[in-house]
Amino acid sequence: MVRIRNLHFGYSRRVLQLENLSLDLERGRIYGLLGKNGAGKSTLLKNLVGLAFPLSGTCEVDGHAAALRRPDTLQDLFFLPEDVQVPPVSATQLAASTGGFYPRFDAAAFHNYLGELDVPSLTKLTALSYGQQKKVMIAFALATNTGLLVLDEPTNGLDIPSKAQFRKLVAGALGEERCVVISTHQVRDLDSLIDTVLVLHERRMVLNETIDALAEKLHFGMVPAGAASPGVLYAEPAVRGQYAIRANTGGAFSKVDLEVLFNALTGRESAVATYLTQLQHEPAL
Repeated sequence: MVRIRNLHFGYSRRVLQLENLSLDLERGRIYGLLGKNGAGKSTLLKNLVGLAFPLSGTCEVDGHAAALRRPDTLQDLFFLPEDVQVPPVSATQLAASTGGFYPRFDAAAFHNYLGELDVPSLTKLTALSYGQQKKVMIAFALATNTGLLVLDEPTNGLDIPSKAQFRKLVAGALGEERCVVISTHQVRDLDSLIDTVLVLHERRMVLNETIDALAEKLHFGMVPAGAASPGVLYAEPAVRGQYAIRANTGGAFSKVDLEVLFNALTGRESAVATYLTQLQHEPAL
């Protein structure tokens, strides 16, 4: 659905935010785009939806340059930026005035999402708190049923119960014909929701792997503090020793810890990144 090749982008040609970036995004997946503040996550998303233009390289949605912003592309794409700006209308009025731009918009689903998120449908959006405004726009985004749904830091401004509800609603809204991309620097917010992890670091994509593939290649768990443990690629202090990422040479299953993985990949001279790259270049048996 999305095809990016050798993309270079900078707000000036002297300072690049993205460098030689290539990426494919497919329908039927929920991608988690992780990166530190300022890593270029929002910049990448703006290129993806046609709000920023590559200095070189290509960014295509369904075979057409995203920068063209073709009507048939826009009606199958919804982008929710980190900072929402709401009009002085109610949620019901928003659905009536704007839902028609999206051919598969589902008004009944929209109001159901509002109920799930405990947001009033008849109050002017400008009279709601920022968190409530954010929830209205999340509900609208899900109800558009667009093939491509891009959410930039959607959990910012939400309380803990609302974040849990958000994860539940997004998981329920995914279908085989839908591609969802969610960016965040709050790694725990995407735990148990995404199926593919993207990590953007120092202008490049340093990881693009499914959760299942990561569980096959890496093992996450505790190791004794100060003891030599074979195969350890990364370790950080924990209450009862060290929490470590090891090469999964024995085929044992462990739950992928996104926060620890993120810390490992964004550290200096990441052994985890080097190990995963080596696996990619090993000949198939």
